[in-house]
Amino acid sequence: MRLLGFATLFGVLLNAGDALQIQCYQCEEMKHNDCSTPEYIVNCTVNVQDMCQKEVLVKPDGIHYRKSCASSGACLIASSGYQQFCTGRLNSVCISCCNTPLCNGPRRKRPVPSAATSNRPLLLFLTFFLPLLMLLYMT
Repeated sequence: MRLLGFATLFGVLLNAGDALQIQCYQCEEMKHNDCSTPEYIVNCTVNVQDMCQKEVLVKPDGIHYRKSCASSGACLIASSGYQQFCTGRLNSVCISCCNTPLCNGPRRKRPVPSAATSNRPLLLFLTFFLPLLMLLYMT
């Protein structure tokens, strides 16, 4: 009986972990991408809004941004429907969807690989395999 109670409790706790909630930036018609600050972070509706959406509109007075939570179906339909209007020119509308926390914020800069990381395979070869080959050759 205890085992049944434990299994039931474990099942309830396991199912509670299935609830997915994502955080996104949310704002309307902001210029200069300045709604990517902590006060614009919202918790999206659990198991309904599972993506972040970002709209970039090119207007006569500059670039405007709309950011929000979205359901995957609605976001993907909107982004594909507006793809033909995503030109980067005046009156352009680009809609993108993403599914990681705060992914509709500013783009993160990619780290520039250092010389040490780009030469890592050569360093590995020289450190481990070359001495092994020399040892085999000498015997």
